[in-house]
Amino acid sequence: MVTKKARTTSRMKHFLHLAFLVLIAAPFTNPQAIVSSTSTQPEPEYRLRFFHTHTNERIDIVYRRGDTYIPEALHRLDYYLRDWRTGEVHHYDPRLFDLLHDLLASVGEPNDEIDVICGYRTPQTNEFLRTRHAHTGVAEHSLHMQAEAIDIRLSDLSTARLRDAALALHRGGVGYYQASNFVHVDVGRVRRW
Repeated sequence: MVTKKARTTSRMKHFLHLAFLVLIAAPFTNPQAIVSSTSTQPEPEYRLRFFHTHTNERIDIVYRRGDTYIPEALHRLDYYLRDWRTGEVHHYDPRLFDLLHDLLASVGEPNDEIDVICGYRTPQTNEFLRTRHAHTGVAEHSLHMQAEAIDIRLSDLSTARLRDAALALHRGGVGYYQASNFVHVDVGRVRRW
């Protein structure tokens, strides 16, 4: 015959055994743990779309994920923004791509295609343009030669509005070329012309 004390001890052992199993299984069945492990957001992608007005080339590229630049994408952009007159390639400052990305977002056109008028220029090309086309205002020490500048326009936005948006960012130089219908942006010191 089983005594009352033995039944109580057996029940207590059974209870402790169940409690032990619950504690061991808790991390695997915790709904909070399941939600947090599956709800991690992917890192934001930074995309740019370009149309080069001199080469008729297009590029649509993700150049950065989160805080990490994608080396292969940067190399492709360096080639794309080469001096189209000579074919020479120079490594671009990726801050310029961030500036362009933020500029598009600031005008409410984050997915718009940017028309590229001029990217990188060799010193020889820069001197040629400076001496032969003085009316265009090519600077002797242009940041185009450092791959820190680009001349652009957007097909659906006036260059005046694009200029104003670039100035509002306070992230570098902004030149407005109304007669030629483009805006210069660079990652040099903040200035305007």
